[in-house]
Amino acid sequence: MAAKGAHELFQGIVQGSRPHLSRAISHVENGARGAAELLSHAYKARKGALITGITGSPGVGKSTLVDGIVRELRKAGHTVGVLAVDPSSPFTGGAILGDRVRMGQGHALDEGVFFRSLATRGHLGGLSRHTGDVIALLDAFGFDHIVVETVGAGQSEVDIMRYAHTVVVALAPGLGDDMQAIKAGILEIGDIFCVNKADLPGAERTRRDIEMMLDMKEPAGWRPPVTQAIAVNGQGLPELVSEIFRHQSYLVASDTLKEKNRWSYKAVLEEYLRLLTVGKVLELASRDGGLDAALDDLMQGKAGPMEVALKLLQKYWA
Repeated sequence: MAAKGAHELFQGIVQGSRPHLSRAISHVENGARGAAELLSHAYKARKGALITGITGSPGVGKSTLVDGIVRELRKAGHTVGVLAVDPSSPFTGGAILGDRVRMGQGHALDEGVFFRSLATRGHLGGLSRHTGDVIALLDAFGFDHIVVETVGAGQSEVDIMRYAHTVVVALAPGLGDDMQAIKAGILEIGDIFCVNKADLPGAERTRRDIEMMLDMKEPAGWRPPVTQAIAVNGQGLPELVSEIFRHQSYLVASDTLKEKNRWSYKAVLEEYLRLLTVGKVLELASRDGGLDAALDDLMQGKAGPMEVALKLLQKYWA
């Protein structure tokens, strides 16, 4: 994709073309030629969409929650872009779960909703390396609200707080989520907690346990509410979305929104700095056999990993 192609693709995005948006996301995800210029246009054209992240352990019903949240946002008149981050196939690097599998039937023909799956491609933290870039594309397209669902990998999903204005932590009774929340530090990242599958035994106890742990925290400007829902039938979802709106109003009133946006841009910048430095070293070291030699030294016990890494950095990073 040459510079002219990137410009034309971006023009299609700002004119509301969904095929152009889909192609742009694919170009960015695959690192196609011209992707950097395309993203340069997108970041300059961001409109300030509100971003909600949905995270939680496998089995809590995050996808059903997302489907219901989107439905409620549409009732409120918001257009919505949804990113569902999926595990990568070890063979193709692509998302194992496709867009059509994740898309609720009620949204399939809704022009106000756009669903996209992103592959983690080995990236840790429950997100794709391109999450921030795709958010920028959706924002430039003009969606009012962007919802990001993390991969559901357990206790490594704290990256979502770097990109979302509001983080909803989904829990479910009977899965030991209260203890997982403590271990993973999820109490520190959740702006709202939602006990899904509230019709199951133990739901009220799970809610009380989370409330108790929140009460033990140092008081802050925002006290995370703990809601309950049965996402499969929509029960509790209007209340959950009401809390999302309340939190985002709080961010504006407390002048915290700008700080959140700055943190998000910092996350994107750090990601590219890592890519440019580590990527360059690996490329050069692989090209002339330096990486293989370094691995030999490591495997033969001639040097430790830190020493080997420093030597590679000194040799290939000028």
